[in-house]
Amino acid sequence: MAETLRRVLEAGPAAGPAGDGAAGPPLLLLGAPRSAQTSLLFAAALEAAGEGRGPVLFLTRRPLQSMPLNTPAARDPWRLQKVRFQYPSSVPELLQLLASVHEAPGPAPSLLLLDGLEEYLTEDSRPQEAAYLAALLLDTADYFSHRQGARGSCGLVVALETLKEADGDAPHLTLLQRYFPAQCWLQSDALGGQQHCLRASLELGKLSPRTEWSVTFLPNGEMKITSWPTQASKPSPDQKGSSAGRQSLTLVCDNLSGRQFPLD
Repeated sequence: MAETLRRVLEAGPAAGPAGDGAAGPPLLLLGAPRSAQTSLLFAAALEAAGEGRGPVLFLTRRPLQSMPLNTPAARDPWRLQKVRFQYPSSVPELLQLLASVHEAPGPAPSLLLLDGLEEYLTEDSRPQEAAYLAALLLDTADYFSHRQGARGSCGLVVALETLKEADGDAPHLTLLQRYFPAQCWLQSDALGGQQHCLRASLELGKLSPRTEWSVTFLPNGEMKITSWPTQASKPSPDQKGSSAGRQSLTLVCDNLSGRQFPLD
C-alpha cells in the first residue's frame, strides 16, 4: 500500500512504472479530523484498480455520501467497478468479514483499505483487542497476497484519526505502529480563506527517508499536490519548506451539494 499511496502523491504514472507488483509495507494513515484521509484512500483505490492486478476491497463503517474525487480515474467505469465497498458496522461484523474472506469467490484483491479504525477501537478497547484486529488485517492481506501469486502482493492501509496533529492520542497508537512499519502523517500546513492546505509526510520505515507533499484544496474543488524536498526531521505544524524544486499536480474534486473538502 505504501507504494500505491506514493504513486498517488507523485502524480500516478508520472511517478514511474508500477514495478513488479510489490505493494510495500503495511501503512498506517494518520491525521486529525478533516485531514483528507477518505479522499486519499479513494485515490489509492483508483490507482490500484488501474493497475489491473485485481479488485480493491474498501472497508468503511458507513457508505460515502458523495464521490470523494472527480478525477479522470474516478470517472472511469472500469476502475470504479474494481473497487468493492463493504460496510461492517461493528467490531464483530468487521472480524467476521475478515475471517470469512477465504470463502469469497472471484479474484483476490490487490489492495485492502480500512477507513476509520478509530470508530472500531475506542478508548475502552483493550490492547489485546487492538492487537488481534491488527493481526487479522495483516493475515488477510497475506492471504490475498498468496492468492495473487505471480501477479504481485496485496497492499494494506488503515486510516486512523487522531485528536491532534502529530500527536499519539489515538487509542493504542503505539501498539498499532508495531504492526504497521510504514506511516503517513497528514497535518494542517496553512489555512487561508477557503483554501485548506495539508502536509503529507510518508515514511516507509524507521530507517527510510521521509518524503513530503503539500496538498491544497481550492475553493473550486480542485486538489493541488506539490512535492517538497526531503526533510530529515519529524514534521511539525510550524514547519515550512522551500518552494525550490516543487512539482505540482492538480486534481479536480467533486463539490456536490456544497460539501466542504477534504473528506475525512
